[in-house]
Amino acid sequence: MTLSRRKFLLYSGISLSSAMIAPTLRAETAIIRESKTLNVSNIHTGESAQCEYLKDKVYQDAGLNSLNRICRDFRRNETAQMDPKLFIKLSAILDKLEAPQANIHIVSGYRSPATNAMLRKGSSAVAKKSFHMKGQAIDFFVEGIAVSQVHKAAMSLRSGGVGRYRDFVHIDTGPTRAWG
Repeated sequence: MTLSRRKFLLYSGISLSSAMIAPTLRAETAIIRESKTLNVSNIHTGESAQCEYLKDKVYQDAGLNSLNRICRDFRRNETAQMDPKLFIKLSAILDKLEAPQANIHIVSGYRSPATNAMLRKGSSAVAKKSFHMKGQAIDFFVEGIAVSQVHKAAMSLRSGGVGRYRDFVHIDTGPTRAWG
């Protein structure tokens, strides 16, 4: 069997792409092999909960609903479906910090477009097309752990957006990028 140069390059590219993607898929699969629970509280509402959001590789509606409620736009009392990958990232950050049961304090989860517009008027740090409005971002800190350590753990995941602010860390499930 003979291969043309074009087919050889095509097959080589596919093989190389597969080799590069495989470790990422293995890492993601490794993250979700077990059940996952998060201890969360909202600094604005005072609500807190222990939420099992993943059990035996299956997302748990009750846990996700509790997390969505705690991450709601408290200013307008609007709840949105948060991207479950955010919770996987939070669990991975806690694992890297060797603090899987630590309490996560939510500063901001979902933001309605109206809330985001209001916050933009007061700060240039609020993005016009914020991932918060899509339920794809969380600003948080971890009780008893320095923001610098949380930021370092979030950066080590090498996925989505990671921002460091004075009192909290931002993570999102958008394109990989970092600031702060």
